[in-house]
Amino acid sequence: MAGKAWRDLPPAGKATIIAVTALDAGLRAWALRDLAGRDAAEVNGPRWLWSGALGMVTSAGVLPAAYLLRGRKPAQLS
Repeated sequence: MAGKAWRDLPPAGKATIIAVTALDAGLRAWALRDLAGRDAAEVNGPRWLWSGALGMVTSAGVLPAAYLLRGRKPAQLS
């Protein structure tokens, strides 16, 4: 089954797609910026895998949220 063309979508559908895309892009930028500033010891899992996935996979915000919630180790209090 083929998807609808952009011109055939109702305005609410277009707005939803734009909002989800903007949310995903913003979360991915935040997660990549955070990842770039962390040492490998502060990240759960390999940094190269997180950066590759965050840079290449569009996931409607799910992957960046997973990194921000579970991919970072808790801060160590001195």
